[in-house]
Amino acid sequence: MDTEDLIAHARSRFNHESAKRLLKEKYQARMLFAHAGGMWRAGPELAVLLATVPPGNAVILDLYETPIQINSELLRGLAMQHWQEQMNAWLIEHEQVNKQR
Repeated sequence: MDTEDLIAHARSRFNHESAKRLLKEKYQARMLFAHAGGMWRAGPELAVLLATVPPGNAVILDLYETPIQINSELLRGLAMQHWQEQMNAWLIEHEQVNKQR
């Protein structure tokens, strides 16, 4: 390999890592959703929290540390649906980025 090839390889690796980081930021922002007057981030943390809360009405803190009364089963269903939709879209875009590499 000559110097030009090494430089081109390094640039493509940098561009690939940069594209992956941008995708992560994009989909982390898309994990946010509003429900019952609060803002929530869909993901494993919220799912675990909601699994520990008794079924029915409960009061938990949203992203802004505001206590919100929620129906734990309803919020868990919404969070899991939102999370799975975004993860599926993220996977599709991630595979496209990998193909361009």
